[in-house]
Amino acid sequence: MALPFLPGNSPNKHLGKERFHKSQHFDYSNGVPMLVGSEKPGVGGELLVGQKIKPKFSVYPKGQGSDLPSWVAFDKQALCFEAYFQEAVPEARDETYRIRKCKIYFYLEDDTIQVVEPECKNSGIPQGTLIHRHRIPLPPPNDDQFYNIFHFNINQQMVLYSRTFTVTNCDSFTSNFLTKLGVRLSDPTTVPDDPYSNLREQTEKSMKPLRPYERRDTLKQFLDHDRKVLRFYCFWDDTESMFGDPRELILHYFLADDTIEIREVIPPNSGRDALPKFLRRCKLPKNAPTQLKQPGQITDRTVLNVFASQSQGKRYILDSLKTGAVHEEFYKDCDLTVGGEVNVFGRRVLITDCDDFTKEYYRSKYGIEDFTPMQYKAPVAPKPQRLVPPYNGFGSEEDSLSSCQGLLPKPPQKDFCKFMEKDRCGLDSNVLNFRAKMVTTDPVDRERAFIISFYLCDDSISVFERPQRNSGVLGGKFLERSRVKKPGQELFKSELSEYFKAQDLYVGATLCINNKHFQLLDADEYTFSYMERHAEEFPKANVGNILSKLRSIPEEKQSEIRKFLTLSDPNNTGFIPYESFRGLLMGLDCSLSEHEVLVLGRHFSEHKQPEVDVGLMLAVAQDLLKKKSFEEFPDMARAFTYHDRHKTSRLSIKETKTLCKAFRLPLPENLLGGLLSKFADGDEIDYHAFLAGINWVEYPAPPVMPEDTLKFDVKARFDSSGAEGKNISYSALLGDVFSFPSNNGGGYPRITSQTVCTTSGSHQEKTAKVSYLTSHLTPLLFHTLSPSPIPPAHPHPSCHGRRKRVKRKATGASCF
Repeated sequence: MALPFLPGNSPNKHLGKERFHKSQHFDYSNGVPMLVGSEKPGVGGELLVGQKIKPKFSVYPKGQGSDLPSWVAFDKQALCFEAYFQEAVPEARDETYRIRKCKIYFYLEDDTIQVVEPECKNSGIPQGTLIHRHRIPLPPPNDDQFYNIFHFNINQQMVLYSRTFTVTNCDSFTSNFLTKLGVRLSDPTTVPDDPYSNLREQTEKSMKPLRPYERRDTLKQFLDHDRKVLRFYCFWDDTESMFGDPRELILHYFLADDTIEIREVIPPNSGRDALPKFLRRCKLPKNAPTQLKQPGQITDRTVLNVFASQSQGKRYILDSLKTGAVHEEFYKDCDLTVGGEVNVFGRRVLITDCDDFTKEYYRSKYGIEDFTPMQYKAPVAPKPQRLVPPYNGFGSEEDSLSSCQGLLPKPPQKDFCKFMEKDRCGLDSNVLNFRAKMVTTDPVDRERAFIISFYLCDDSISVFERPQRNSGVLGGKFLERSRVKKPGQELFKSELSEYFKAQDLYVGATLCINNKHFQLLDADEYTFSYMERHAEEFPKANVGNILSKLRSIPEEKQSEIRKFLTLSDPNNTGFIPYESFRGLLMGLDCSLSEHEVLVLGRHFSEHKQPEVDVGLMLAVAQDLLKKKSFEEFPDMARAFTYHDRHKTSRLSIKETKTLCKAFRLPLPENLLGGLLSKFADGDEIDYHAFLAGINWVEYPAPPVMPEDTLKFDVKARFDSSGAEGKNISYSALLGDVFSFPSNNGGGYPRITSQTVCTTSGSHQEKTAKVSYLTSHLTPLLFHTLSPSPIPPAHPHPSCHGRRKRVKRKATGASCF
């Protein structure tokens, strides 16, 4: 039962519709109003009653391919079809029709078609592009539509602008593409024969030219061997002729055309003109020189004189057997070998050697392996040694030597590469600093303190004297920066003097500088670290060399050393003081210097950094910021918040450090790094807590003492944090040197990190130790038991007051 046509009972077809625009159907064409929108849809894009929209381009199956537009997906892709059409030829006796082959290209991106006819030689017909690329309409009555991809198939006819084309075949890409679209391709067909074309081919085959062209194909040889040249070194002995002498030549054989070129090697001061070529590039005959050929004797073709008459003239025919041809042999690559001879127009040239490319060519092509060069001349006489006059005392030795090496004196060249490599770069100074004292009997000079600096960039040395109060000696620059000669060298000599090098400076060494003897007592931390990092350049800092010296100790002394170390460690901690360790090594007969003992002590020392209170660090930081009047904390907070993209109140350590440097936070590098490490939680920092800790305006910290501020200031160049202030792990030393068994296997004392005082232990243990040293190790450890200038170790806090502190004196193991 149908519903009545009343409001509310009929369905509304506009429900959910959003587009209600109206298409333009009428317009003016040439001033005449007419209907122009017959194919345009109705209201909202809906088709009118009975209206069908014809597609403008090919419609591909849905669900296949990408969502890209066709001009992107099918860019530079075209379908190729082979076709032909028959053309009538009126008013011609030899042909009535003509079959013309062509190719039809269908471009997928815009449905355009192009028809191209391949050009034939001497056809007399305009060929090439028959139909330019564009969209071709269908024949009437469907001329309002265009050809698309589904109009193409094999073995069918297509009408393009009233010309019927028959499609015969297609390429593999076109076949696969149409098959994937669901088009069922027909079987390929053949092109019918063209009677006139067959007649032309038969006529051309039957024709014989009077002068046949004899082609010699040299293009392949040129393409294969272009720019490939064999080079031989030759020798021509011309001493038999007047004013002749031996000549050195270079023979070039060009593989592209088998030509030879010879150049002469003219030595300097030979008196000969430098000619460009000894022999120009040409084919070199083997039997030259020969009698000069008559004109016309050497030709590409030879002819036979059949007859000659006055009435009929002369008749000639070509000599196909070439009976009168003159054959001449030329040199090939197979004729050129090392040790062979080459006839260069009567000159006997001997091949003595060749280059690597020539050897590889003959090795790969002819299998020749023997390329031994020939000795054709006597060995070069050694040049007499140029004697250099002795140094005359004017200027430097290098400058005086350069004046003897040429007519125009040049300043001596410095080692620029070494300067660029060892010059100061950032915090890496490349300067070795040593503390030294003067070796003299004068009591005043013995108390003077010096700093000797060695500059690695130019091997120069400077000496600075540290001022001392009430010493009576003015401090300051003692020696200007310059290179220092080693003592004991003759002044006026021909050889250059030897200067002090970086390897000559080490702790314990004695230097003679301007007749003043200095003993190196200590070095700063950078010097020790640099020498240990470059142990291959500094033998005194090479731990491997030092351990090799210790391994040379006889076996009977190794057990005694082990017993001594055990007695030196009564609490079985595995560590002994540095003073006892130094006395043991200096007493051994293995020629260890003071620097080597320090390096060994640093290598096996106990590395333990004291813990610093974070409150003290914040108080020192606020004190430094207050002195510098730094108050940009609100700006820093805004900058930190801006860089916090995720609003987590955390930033990485790298970003925090970068922002602090951007605001030029006046804090030392070690203090800033320590604070960032204290506030770090993994790799991130709570920047609110960090800013609140250093904000002396809103959250002031209690005042600090001056000595607390100095703890975080720039470290002194010479400090007392070396090996002499630490304990030495003798268990690791014994394991590396003597390969003693470990703690568990050999009953070795257990090693802990506890620091041991040298005065600890009972009275019986010390008495047993002294008696053992007196009876067994007196020759070996004399320095350990006898009074020496070596300062004692710092006592442990637990044994403070047991013995009187001894004032530290300047020794090879002490520091400033």
